[in-house]
Amino acid sequence: MPVSYRKLFELMEIKGVKKFDLRKMGISPTIVARLVKNTDVNMSTIAKLCELLECQPGDLVEYIPDKEDGATR
Repeated sequence: MPVSYRKLFELMEIKGVKKFDLRKMGISPTIVARLVKNTDVNMSTIAKLCELLECQPGDLVEYIPDKEDGATR
């Protein structure tokens, strides 16, 4: 999946929130691991993160196009 949650972790650092804190806030260890690995998470997870961090989805996730996806569709 060509997404990056780098922005999420940068925001967490700014707000002083650790990965362990996400778990205490109800985000499962499996979901935290998926975020670290930049794999799929569902929109309800993104919504929960937005609620917890008081932000918008674009503050958490970034679309990274595949390098070979540069061709016109």
